[in-house]
Amino acid sequence: MTPWIYALAAVFGAAIGSFLNVCIVRIPEGKSIIFPPSHCLQCGQPIRFYDNIPIVSYIFLKGKCRSCRQKISLRYPLVEFLTAFMAVILLWKFGVSVKYLFSFLFVCVLIVIAFIDLDHQIIPDIITLPGIPICFAVAVLFMDITLFEAALGLLIGGGSLYLVAFLYELITKREGMGGGDIKLLAMLGAFWGWKSLLFILLLSSFSGAFVGICLMILKGKNMKYAVPFGPFLSLAGVVYIFLGDAFMRFFIFRY
Repeated sequence: MTPWIYALAAVFGAAIGSFLNVCIVRIPEGKSIIFPPSHCLQCGQPIRFYDNIPIVSYIFLKGKCRSCRQKISLRYPLVEFLTAFMAVILLWKFGVSVKYLFSFLFVCVLIVIAFIDLDHQIIPDIITLPGIPICFAVAVLFMDITLFEAALGLLIGGGSLYLVAFLYELITKREGMGGGDIKLLAMLGAFWGWKSLLFILLLSSFSGAFVGICLMILKGKNMKYAVPFGPFLSLAGVVYIFLGDAFMRFFIFRY
């Protein structure tokens, strides 16, 4: 595949990343992701088209709004770069195909979920509730996941975390996992099938525990310090695309 196709994918991904930033900011507030047009969150001034070029505008503006000179969050170019990177690496994985399109769209949803959960410690139902049946249908129709694998992934994904959350609350008398995490894992299981769940649960649990312990040490928090689990589930769901098959062959089917 020629380099210009990858370059085009990167530009496309960065543009989609700019839209994802809008979703990350507005969805938790219940606002429209279409209207009004992009504007500075500090002064309310509409953003000119030449100040809204993904990544490039942030660099030329030196990370500040042209109108009020307030700092623009580094998260904006980070999301744009991350989406551009995923557009390229998924193209390398799947080529120009239907699988590429739906895998990229799914990863975009995971990016939105991860950053919303980081900011607000919630995973909005407006994403996961329609996302579960849509992911189920796409998996069966376009991703070579059988009906049985997708259905079992949905049930085990949602059921396993629900059981963990129920037992944790029963033992500790306090909530340890939100319903959003349960729905997210159900969505991941529906999209990638039940075989993906062991990898996703292991990677998300270990990475979440590692980051949580590091934050508690650095910030002097106790074991009750809450770390949102959604970003780690989302990360594991993305990594599974590239390492999941190798994991299954090496650790599962070799035995």
